[in-house]
This record gives sequence, C-alpha cells and structure tokens, in this order.
Amino acid sequence: MSETPRHDGEPERAGSGGAAEPGVGLDPDTVERPGLGSGYGVRWSDGPVPGGSWSGTPSGGPGAERADLGWGRPAPSSGMTATPPGGFPADPGAGWSTPGPGRPEPVPDAGRGGVGRRGLVLVALVALLAGLVGGAIAGSLASSSSVSQSSLDASGGSDPLPPAPAGSVEAIASTVLPSTVQIVGSSGAGSGVIISADGLIMTNNHVLAAGRSGGLQALFADGSAAPVSLVGTAPAADIAVVRATGVANLRPATLGDSNELRQGQAVVAVGAPLGLSGTVTSGIVSALRRPVAAGGSTADQSSVIDAIQTDAAINPGNSGGPLADSAGRIVGINTAIASVTGGGAGQEGGSIGLGFAIPMNHARRIATELVETGRATQAIIGVQVADRGARGATVASVTPGSPASAAGLQPDDLVTRVDDRPIEDANALVAAVQSSPPGQVVTLTVVSVGAAPRPVAVTLGSQVIGGR
Repeated sequence: MSETPRHDGEPERAGSGGAAEPGVGLDPDTVERPGLGSGYGVRWSDGPVPGGSWSGTPSGGPGAERADLGWGRPAPSSGMTATPPGGFPADPGAGWSTPGPGRPEPVPDAGRGGVGRRGLVLVALVALLAGLVGGAIAGSLASSSSVSQSSLDASGGSDPLPPAPAGSVEAIASTVLPSTVQIVGSSGAGSGVIISADGLIMTNNHVLAAGRSGGLQALFADGSAAPVSLVGTAPAADIAVVRATGVANLRPATLGDSNELRQGQAVVAVGAPLGLSGTVTSGIVSALRRPVAAGGSTADQSSVIDAIQTDAAINPGNSGGPLADSAGRIVGINTAIASVTGGGAGQEGGSIGLGFAIPMNHARRIATELVETGRATQAIIGVQVADRGARGATVASVTPGSPASAAGLQPDDLVTRVDDRPIEDANALVAAVQSSPPGQVVTLTVVSVGAAPRPVAVTLGSQVIGGR
C-alpha cells in the first residue's frame, strides 16, 4: 500500500519545479469523470418483519385466564364466601372458620354487623383482581387498535421544523450553497465560488482543463446555467478567476480570514464530487500549514501551497469549491486529496479523510490581483533548497542579487524557522515563503556550518506567476 496525493478534480500536469521537490504529489495522468459509474445501486432489505403478538395469561398468573375466578368452590347457601383452600387460616374471632367434620358452616360475626374482617379483605382482593383483569383487557384492546392503524395513513403533523441553529451544518449549507457553482466542460467538471453579483467566480486553475476541448459552463444552485470566460489564472498557485456571462444579482460568498483558523474547528465542504452538484460534507480542520503540491505550473515554478488539511469528504469534482467555517464564511478553496492506492498503476480511491484546501487569504490575494491588474505575483527569496537529513531546509544555492543574497544567506545554511513557524523540510520553507505577500519582511532562523543559530531578516521579493 502506498499513499498517493492527487487532485480532487480534473488534473493538469504539474511542472517539474525548480526549488523543493514536492512532498505531496498529484497524479497528472488521471482524469476523473462525473458520475457514479457501474455497479451502484440501492436494494431493500429482504426478509419478513417479525410481528408482535400477545401470549401467556392475562394478569400474569397461571390459570388466571379461566372464567372461574371464585377459587373453584361454590358459595354456601348462607351467601358467605368460603375460605380458599390453602388460603387464609382459620380465624374464628374474625368470623371465619374452616368447615370440617363436626364443624358447622361459618356464620356471620354478629358483633361485626354480619361481615367479618376476613370478608372485607377478600372483597377487597376480588375487587383489586377484577380491576387488574379489566386494565389488562383494556390495554390489550388499545394496543390492538393502535397496531391496526397504518403509518401510511398518519400525517406527520402540521408543525414546521424549527429554524436551523446557528453554526449547524444545515445553517452553513443554506448560506454557502447559493454561492457555489458547478463548472462543467467537455473534458470534466469541478466547482467554483461566486465572488461578485455580476458573475465573477473563483476556482482552481486545474479545473479549467475541463474545457480544453470546448467551452465551460457554470451551473448555478437555482438550476440555471451560463457560459464562462477566462479572467485570469495563476497555475503555480492553482487559482483562476472566470466570469459567467449574461447573469446578474448573483449571491457572492462571504470570504473569511484563514489566519484565524484553529486546528480542530468545524468546517463544511461544498461542491460537485463525481458530478453530484450541491453536495455538502462536514468535518474539522485536521491540520494547518500543510505543504502540498498545487496545480500544474506552466513556468516550471515550484508550486507548493500552505494547505489547510481537513477530514471533510472531498472527492474528484470538489476542486475549486468552498471550505466554509461555522459562520458560513469561505476560509479555503478545495484543491487536492491524498488517496491510498494498491496494485497496478491508474488505480485510485476517493476520500480517505485527507483533503487539502488553499487558505482563503492567499487565494483572495491572487484572485484580487488577477481581477484588478490582470496578473498575479508570488513571493520569492532567491534560493534553491534541499533536504539533507537534518530537520530544516538546506540552502543548495543562492541566486545573485536576490533577497537571500542581500540578507547574507550562503549555500549549506540550514533554515529551521520562518518567524515563529518551525520548518521541517524544504517543502515547508517553500510553502511558508510563497504563502506570504511580496514585500513582507520575514525573519529566518539560520544555522551556518559550525555556528550557532542566528536570526536573518529577509524582505521577500516578487515574481509574476500568472495573468490573462
């Protein structure tokens, strides 16, 4: 078994990269198609449903089902009830006695008005027994009456469901679904997020590959559709912006602050996995700052994103769709999944709880540049990095005149931190730099051969990574 990270939508071949070798790769040769495929079906559960029936004796006791409830002995002519066999002991003082040889039939105790204490007890017991039997019969009749009714004949009541609680998956879905679209082309499909009322849509760059054999269409939540045209794309960041034509009054998504995300918080993914539009799945933020190879770069640039990892189910077709927080704000753009494969080449699986999204702060900056300037930029420091066994990123070479050169970095320097972030390997350094805006000053913790760690301030440079 091996773990193969891959895109969750129509992939585009990645460039070989000039800096770090991606630690999580995407399979560029696999093209997903919408649909569930063959062998998918639904069947009813076979077999009889066990029925319910009454058995045993009413009132619980053996023999209690018989009509004779008078102890099996006729009453004497005096109208008195005989003591049941094995029942109450003889109590002449209470007006009861047991008939026998040479003993008269019991007579009333004149001092008690003709009815003895035992007689009162027996009358009370008989009344209690009659009540129990009556209750059991009534309960059985009521049960039989309720069983005879059918659920098909009963209404569900007229009371509406209560409003969805704030922060529930239901509430998040109602907020996000109207701002989510399915992007369909002749070669595949993906998802997108509406970012303006007049038709601007943010998606992944690799989703555009679905239209390489023809045009793309946006399918909206209300069932309408519109053709889309390209506004701009940044392959190294795997972000693109398209515009749906001939539309108005769309519902733009509310974009959140991905810097405020916390590990473990609830998130919801929305999109069109396997072509099933309007699909909602939920999970948590499993990890932050996870270095993941982004979509294919046509400029041979290293394209490693500082991804949000989530266990919300993401599958082929979710690419470009929103990852939302509990307030319904879009905090990421779903872009890739890791799949466990085994056996021959070309085999792949769906979601295994390892999905990745581009943080919204990074995606928003790229999309804003594409819309406002027609090009997108990315931060650089001007080094080639490698993994040399030690924890951190080893500087393999320094570009003359680059920000790294100006800061005094040398080959074989080991970078172990960027600001307060530990750097595990070369990919982590690439992701940390590229997720920051150009012009920002960062502090690297650098260990030179034979020297103690030292802070090095670097002003990030800029390079163009996309446009119209």
